Amino acid sequence: MSGRLTTHVLDLVQGIPASGVFLQLRRLENGESLLLREAVTNEDGRLVAPLLEDAEMKPGEYELLFHAGDYFRKKDQGTSGFLDLIPIRFHIGGEGGHYHVPLLLAPGGYSTYRGS
Repeated sequence: MSGRLTTHVLDLVQGIPASGVFLQLRRLENGESLLLREAVTNEDGRLVAPLLEDAEMKPGEYELLFHAGDYFRKKDQGTSGFLDLIPIRFHIGGEGGHYHVPLLLAPGGYSTYRGS
């Protein structure tokens, strides 16, 4: 199976890419959560390399876990601590292709979608 999994984070309050967001990628299998990758977004709110690529792209259930609370504390936003960890669970099918999972982030809420 070929393809790749990518993400990026946008800070909706400041209207800029969210740099310095720590995230984890996990594969969910048989009731277990297996850590596959850890990464930090760059100055463009993106990662230097795809989270998964080509042979690593196996069909199944995955979770991206964004450490938003740490990001907001560093930026002195959202000190109320409303959002901390943001899990996004999704399915990768057997067809390959590009899976892009962006996070649109604010201290009081977030949004995501399957991008291109």
